[in-house]
Amino acid sequence: MDQKSLSLWNVSRKLTGLPTTAAASLWSHSSFVNLRAPRLSCAVFLTQVLHLLHCEEAEMEDSIKGVEAAKKDGLSQTDRWVKEQDVLKERLVMFDDFPWRLGAVSSEEGKDSLPDGSGGVIDGSELRYVGGVDLSFAKEDSSFACGALVVMDLESMQVVYEDFDVVQLTMPYVAGFLAFRETPVLLGLLKKMAAKAPLLYPQLLMVDGNGILHPRGFGLASHLGVLADIPTIGIGKNLHHIDGLTNLEVRHVVSESNLQAGGGMPLVGSTGQVWGMAFRSHDGCSKPVFISVGHRISLDTAVEVVRRCCLHRVPEPVRQADLRSREHLRKYPISMPQPS
Repeated sequence: MDQKSLSLWNVSRKLTGLPTTAAASLWSHSSFVNLRAPRLSCAVFLTQVLHLLHCEEAEMEDSIKGVEAAKKDGLSQTDRWVKEQDVLKERLVMFDDFPWRLGAVSSEEGKDSLPDGSGGVIDGSELRYVGGVDLSFAKEDSSFACGALVVMDLESMQVVYEDFDVVQLTMPYVAGFLAFRETPVLLGLLKKMAAKAPLLYPQLLMVDGNGILHPRGFGLASHLGVLADIPTIGIGKNLHHIDGLTNLEVRHVVSESNLQAGGGMPLVGSTGQVWGMAFRSHDGCSKPVFISVGHRISLDTAVEVVRRCCLHRVPEPVRQADLRSREHLRKYPISMPQPS
């Protein structure tokens, strides 16, 4: 940590009265990365410190309000979930909201243009750490699952961080409400990393699950993104029926369209809304993946990041989270003590 960062760190800790561990978690917050830039004024910094301190409290209050309101109305569990989704969805951001802005850099300078032909690119020197999350279920007992968080260096495509959490899920799977089953596990892994390895904390997170490509426009990737306040991309392996779109029809159209490797086909519903992109990773891949906006990112940017992360059908951060969570369950069966 340089001298200015150390000074800002001490100021923020004294100002907030937080203990060292809590201050470290705040300091590693994804929104804090840009706050430590040399050009930042002290006044702006202190203002943002106070803002970030209230973020988690506001998120929890919003969630509690939604659930309490539903309980008073005598609603069912699924109705309460819908209420909570509606409350959280109000904070959903579907445009680029991060420090690594798109810039008009030509491909001749070693950069690749976006799928829409705009010529905008992602500065790889700034977007460095891309995370992936997934859950795998134990064969012995499907109520046990291993949550995995993997972070990769975008330039080398090497895993620089991994962590796992094996838990017993008490909530059953209900279609359309996957987030309420899986988000607590994934959110816990992110919070643990913020305190344990803040310098490697992902600037962007790919989620094995949909974002706005969801019956209510708020899937797992969006839910997790809003609660963790991090840019997220939804990566779907199958397309569920939504707004006139069906898995079989979309796959047929993609196969008939001769979609090239690295190309995408917009998923336009019967209402005219663009829900995401059917993306073909490489020439040998017959099945597309379905990319959707999660939180704090546009669809064009999401597609470009996925394209750069694809070595196989599924983008590498999510693929590695899947492979490594399965391997963790093989290595440490639920009948055995888990590593600390």
